[in-house]
Amino acid sequence: MSVERVTENGDGLHWFKSSYSGSDGGDCVEVAAGLHGVYVRDSKAAGGGPVLRVGRGEWAAFTALAAGGPEV
Repeated sequence: MSVERVTENGDGLHWFKSSYSGSDGGDCVEVAAGLHGVYVRDSKAAGGGPVLRVGRGEWAAFTALAAGGPEV
């Protein structure tokens, strides 16, 4: 698995937060799909904190395992 920390989050990304996140916005991560991978950031630092870029295959494997299913 490769994860890259990026300082520029790429303008034009549409960030999503889990519906399980608290109403104050500080209890979750946000995710955005981009051309070069999936971007992940801490919702508490939205817009000003570090952003990780993960490959699409790695993200698919992570979400499958997190959901309790077989690895992709």
